[in-house]
Amino acid sequence: MTALLQLSNISKKFGQFYALKDVDFNIYSGEVNVLIGENGAGKSTLMKILSGVYGKDTGSIIMNGKEIEISSPMDAVRMGIGTVYQELTLVPELSVGENFFLGPNLMTNYGFVPWKKLHDDAGRELRELVDLDIDTKVKVKKLGIAQQQLLEIARVVSHNIRILILDEPTAVLTNREVEKLFEIIQAVKTRGIAIVYISHRLEELFRIGDRVTVLRDGHMVGCKLRRDVDTNNLINMMVGRNIENQYPRADFSHIERK
Repeated sequence: MTALLQLSNISKKFGQFYALKDVDFNIYSGEVNVLIGENGAGKSTLMKILSGVYGKDTGSIIMNGKEIEISSPMDAVRMGIGTVYQELTLVPELSVGENFFLGPNLMTNYGFVPWKKLHDDAGRELRELVDLDIDTKVKVKKLGIAQQQLLEIARVVSHNIRILILDEPTAVLTNREVEKLFEIIQAVKTRGIAIVYISHRLEELFRIGDRVTVLRDGHMVGCKLRRDVDTNNLINMMVGRNIENQYPRADFSHIERK
């Protein structure tokens, strides 16, 4: 299978510290690639390079066989890369509809906002994209966190993206809300969109992942299909030792039995 997007030999330094060193990362259409690693492994830095927040120091980014440069978040969006961060970017005092279309497209050529059409279109898109049926005239601050997240995902997906990056999306969700999110991820995947899913929760990998990529100390340790790994494999890759070595079994053989 040919990768939709390839990051090759990506390095990034902050001062004298390498946050990433010669990292390779491939993304495939219609797949969920779960990106895991301990805190400080480089996961967020790698995704910020892909989403245009940081520039890379070395390496190349190839999309559909052509090298591209991502110099800003707007570049990333134009190239079909959308990101939903753990800290959502919605404006609480604006309505759901206004947030959905927030940006240059909010106004007509005459400087007027077609309010009825805006809310009708936003409502239709939310139902179709993320199965969210709510009053789009309600202010975002009135929504629960799960509804806000679905609104953010729908807004990003509506830009005809080809790659969706989700940064720790279940961190503040209830179990029921997590199940709903997983349903939406599966639906997005069936549209041929590639998903990069950043998580600390290994159990989520086995629920929704097709592929897993492990970073450790700024280096790419490996990329494997979900069916080829188990929890012990992943912990070994993440921390560099087997789980038995991390929590060694006590040896009571020296104790005299009576």
